[in-house]
Amino acid sequence: MLIRCALLMTVLLFASTPALAQTEADTRVEWNRAVQPFTVVGNVHFVGVAGLGAYLITTPEGHILIDGGLPESAPRIIQSIRDLGFDPADVRILLNTHAHLDHAGGLSEIQAVTGARIMASEGDRGALERGRHHGLTNYGTWWFPPVRVDEIVADGQVVELGGVRLTAIVTPGHTAGCTNWSLPVEDRGRNLTVLFFCSASIGGNLLVGNSEYPNIVDDYRQTFERLAQIEADVVLANHPDIADLFERRERLMAGDDEAFVDPSALGAITETFRQAFEAGLERQTRDAQP
Repeated sequence: MLIRCALLMTVLLFASTPALAQTEADTRVEWNRAVQPFTVVGNVHFVGVAGLGAYLITTPEGHILIDGGLPESAPRIIQSIRDLGFDPADVRILLNTHAHLDHAGGLSEIQAVTGARIMASEGDRGALERGRHHGLTNYGTWWFPPVRVDEIVADGQVVELGGVRLTAIVTPGHTAGCTNWSLPVEDRGRNLTVLFFCSASIGGNLLVGNSEYPNIVDDYRQTFERLAQIEADVVLANHPDIADLFERRERLMAGDDEAFVDPSALGAITETFRQAFEAGLERQTRDAQP
């Protein structure tokens, strides 16, 4: 599943010719295909689309939504919240894993519909408010509807609502403010730690000569070290295939209550991205030589 997602990311993020631009458009359509929302564990629900994760965390005092998909994903995310029996107007907080078009693009419309407050890291605030990612890429600049960030969240800060406590874990590299969210959840009498994984892929980032983000390589390497130390029972990603979300859902529906519980998943995902990063850095360094 990791390989399949990586190939899709390559198609989307490296689109720079007219032919590839059409492939990009096709990929966006496929990623934005509607899928049935469902409960993952405890009070955590998937409300995203086929290729992009969005997660609703419900509480008696209102709800928290993580990520907004593409701009065209917003209506489907809002409908999925309704399909699960919840009122979008009860969403109080919007969180973002990172400020890229495919995860922040729908936040503006969702904020307008719900009236929720957006909380984000300092590293990604500027990108969210400008409506463009920070740093140079090999695919140019992709714009998305800007949003107003209501509160800055620091690394290690806890966001609380209705008894829910989400801890921000900032791991820069993929973006300057890439933020994972860790959440303790009770599910079927078990105490689990859910990690909403940001990303550690290169994703088209320039690792050599990135004048907008000169410390990007150091940030990536520190991020890999930190991710290797994090423990998580359940990993939920903003691209569902990264953590086999739909395959695990099929297992859950077949009666496997442990389908989403996999303490080894984060380590495997991190190592896959680390190896891809080192290979990408070597390639970009070689290509930059005269």
